[in-house]
Amino acid sequence: MQLEASGLACVRGGREVFSGLGFAVAGGQALLITGRNGAGKSSLLRMIAGLVRVAGGRLSLSGGDPERSIAGQAHYLGHQDALKPSLTVAENLSFWSRYFGGTEPLTGSLDAVGLSALSALPAAYLSAGQRRRLSLARLLAVRRPIWLLDEPTAALDTGAQNILAGLMNRHLQGDGLILAATHGPLGVAGAREIRLGATA
Repeated sequence: MQLEASGLACVRGGREVFSGLGFAVAGGQALLITGRNGAGKSSLLRMIAGLVRVAGGRLSLSGGDPERSIAGQAHYLGHQDALKPSLTVAENLSFWSRYFGGTEPLTGSLDAVGLSALSALPAAYLSAGQRRRLSLARLLAVRRPIWLLDEPTAALDTGAQNILAGLMNRHLQGDGLILAATHGPLGVAGAREIRLGATA
């Protein structure tokens, strides 16, 4: 599997954020997207996720499911954790699993992020770091080959960052691919970097 961008352009609010962008990421590879605030890191991930219109150029995926879009084969983890405060940890994860068509048991996903002991706790009582870890559990609850991670270490302490690094490295070992917008290292072996130039 390989995700490719050629001459990619993004326009937000009538302003060109970036243009002429090209890259290729194959299964088993991670691409770190760096640059100043406003350079278009989040916009690029949202574009791949199908949430922002492609203003120019093209995105293509080879070796994936020909019956599904790129967005349909990707997990997008944005800045918002998208949790229902009144639902428990387990109920929140179950909702997202059903929404994405998951069929696997969810206990392993909660175990992997260290939240199984809190499965019956309403999400309203979680700390910011615990909420982020619950969002990370969605990546495991439903298997998708492309992970689009926007500042995935936000609110995570050192231990949770190590958990995230382990999850990402295992995903790559399983021939998944990762694009991550970040201001710092993520602990991913062999990751390449593309730097976007800020225009604002």
